[in-house]
Amino acid sequence: MAEYTKPYDSKLQAGALLLPTFVVLVAFLYYPAVETFRLSFHQTLLLGTKQTFVGVANYVGLLTSEAYRTSVIISFAFAAAVVVGTLLVSLFVSYLLFEVEAWESSYLLVAIWPYALPTAVAATILTFMLHPNLGIVTHYLEALTGLSLDWFTSGPQAFLVVAIVAIWKQLGYNIIFLVAALNNVPKTLTESAQLDGVGRLTMLYRVYVPLISPTLVFLVVMNTIYAFFGTFPLVDLMTSGGPNNATNLLIFKLYRDAFAFNSLGKASAESVILFVIVSVLMYLQLRFSDSHTHYGA
Repeated sequence: MAEYTKPYDSKLQAGALLLPTFVVLVAFLYYPAVETFRLSFHQTLLLGTKQTFVGVANYVGLLTSEAYRTSVIISFAFAAAVVVGTLLVSLFVSYLLFEVEAWESSYLLVAIWPYALPTAVAATILTFMLHPNLGIVTHYLEALTGLSLDWFTSGPQAFLVVAIVAIWKQLGYNIIFLVAALNNVPKTLTESAQLDGVGRLTMLYRVYVPLISPTLVFLVVMNTIYAFFGTFPLVDLMTSGGPNNATNLLIFKLYRDAFAFNSLGKASAESVILFVIVSVLMYLQLRFSDSHTHYGA
């Protein structure tokens, strides 16, 4: 048996290799996090060049603000719609891809390409396609339904449009993981279920879903992070938080308070609150999944 040799006998060598990663983490993650937390206790002027310590006044002002509470409610509703919608649609599409036998790679490529499209580009293209007056998609929807669609002036319509676009943009990411998880399910289980006459949808929700539940839990967490943080370009380019603040998500409100209203202290407090909200949601999701997730023998 060959003798095991340590790749690095010197701690100095190991430290030197880790140094670039450590520098990047400190410069772009840990220092900004500490500075954001510090600024949340200050009132700032002139892009932060003038700072006045105000204690928890920023937090109190946010928690007592009707506009901020509305933004929180909208963000939770938006996140719920995106997470649930993305999982349901991607699970259904992944199951169809899993069952197909011909041209599977081509179908998979078509299904995941929206994820490869930059979010800003996707938002710009879909803004024109869904434009109330010029959009080809809106034109045919109005012709088929007889409804008058104008999400530039209707808050509920704007919320729905941004949520649908956010779901569409995230489908590819979910499909990649779900197709891989479905392909790891033992073929014997599928054959046994088919011999017992189990229907296709019953097979999906009674056989496959429990077995791929760890992947589903992972995707719930990742989709939650995406809904709260990754949808900023969609809101910024498609609705700018409107109409009537119907799409003024927490991440967009934070940005606008910091760079449009020059209130870095308030925006820092919003950033801390948003981080806490998402962290608590992730903790609850993982705790809940412990008793509902099948990790095998």
